[in-house]
Amino acid sequence: MTEILDDVADVAVIGAGPAGLSAAVAAAEHGLRVALIDAGAQTGGQFWRHPDEQHLDSFKAPEHTGHHHWRHYADLRARCTAAVASGRIQHIAGRQVWRTDSLGDRIALRTSAVTGVDTVPLEGRTTWARRLVIATGAYDRQLPVPGWTLPGVMAAGGVQALLKANQVVAGRRAVVAGTGPFLLSVAAGLAVAGVDVVAVCDANALSRWAATPLRALQEPGKLWEGVQYAATFARHRVPLHTRTVVSAVRGEGRASQVELSRVDGAGRIRPGTERTVDADLIAFGWGFTPQLEIAVGLGLRTRVDVDESLVIEVDDNMRTSDPHVYAAGEVTGVGGAIASCAEGELAGAAVARDLGASVDQRFMARHRRRLRRGRRFAVGMHLASPVPAAWYEWVTPQTTVCRCEEVTASEVSEAVCSLDADDARDVRVTARPGMGLCQGRVCGFALSKLVSAHTGGEADTAALESLTNRQVGVPVSLGDLAELVPHHRSKEES
Repeated sequence: MTEILDDVADVAVIGAGPAGLSAAVAAAEHGLRVALIDAGAQTGGQFWRHPDEQHLDSFKAPEHTGHHHWRHYADLRARCTAAVASGRIQHIAGRQVWRTDSLGDRIALRTSAVTGVDTVPLEGRTTWARRLVIATGAYDRQLPVPGWTLPGVMAAGGVQALLKANQVVAGRRAVVAGTGPFLLSVAAGLAVAGVDVVAVCDANALSRWAATPLRALQEPGKLWEGVQYAATFARHRVPLHTRTVVSAVRGEGRASQVELSRVDGAGRIRPGTERTVDADLIAFGWGFTPQLEIAVGLGLRTRVDVDESLVIEVDDNMRTSDPHVYAAGEVTGVGGAIASCAEGELAGAAVARDLGASVDQRFMARHRRRLRRGRRFAVGMHLASPVPAAWYEWVTPQTTVCRCEEVTASEVSEAVCSLDADDARDVRVTARPGMGLCQGRVCGFALSKLVSAHTGGEADTAALESLTNRQVGVPVSLGDLAELVPHHRSKEES
């Protein structure tokens, strides 16, 4: 095992998105030495993904490419830059944490290069810290439908990432489908970029927001965003269809048509409502799945959130069940960028206070209030935009559930009904869904829901953790693994 180095950061932050960047800046401004580790070449994460800062002159202004709260990000970036210049923050860009180890009162973060050959010496691939803030964010949640593996079908987040970072559109005639307000952001961005958005399909009715009106009012800025989306839709003649889903994608070699179907409140297709539209880009968005490999690997306590996602359990100061580890952002519950920023600021200040720094209690109280508002809004959003209970009825026996291992819905059904597999973990071992390259990141949620539909049970914390537990969080080289092996000098070296 690599020996603990003398150079130990006060806190390491994984992720430089809204939560991680906020945590790093807050900790640094309270006097801590911070190691900010992120897979991206520049800060911002997925939410503030943007063009190469060395060539910004060739790109449109950020506010015209689907970015929100850009001024807040610019302020955070400036504060981070100042902290880097003063030596308070070490920004370790282009590296991903593939494993963490708790060794006494120190935490070792094993990192590897995101792309290409890792030129960092073995001894430099481990970052040591006294405390850890996990702010790894989330990724798109996907549900299988017939034809969803055809080229031209993408996650809504991937479509938006191409637009934000590269101003590249993934198609010319698009359908954006799934549920939740994120669909509006993606569709509006595509429309402004010149794409013909022929339909935006939300599986739920907008009237569901009426069930929790006070929660919606917690974030008036979100209401203003909705007004802006409505204006964009009207200007570009983008139709919004509620209680409508893409029930199938068709095409020879790539997607060229989609079947749209009306559904009832439970998500069951209403017979006779099917119709076909031409499209070469289908962007699916069914919410987000928190990225918890690091958290589950550390054995942190988790819970199932209102949107059925597994999230890290934290206290009012963003502390996890491990006193050395904190968490902020979507990993504690999907709630949006501004709530993530509040969590990050709170986590960074809490680390500083726990390490003996002086922290203004008014600072902590202000961010707790902001976070409470954000969480109330998030609960309302999740209640208004759930994954339809009967979505699995859209799936045919031949529909691919696991793309990596090419496991179909009928094979999942057979594992449950014929081989007595009674939870997602058993099905995974028996039929191999989630055993391929993505390790269940894409199919894990859908698999757990399909199994629950067959067994009549619910996916609990243990079942969801079994789909997330990966001792190696990301693909690594043999050199990265070799670092964990004690080095014994040869006779020649002696």
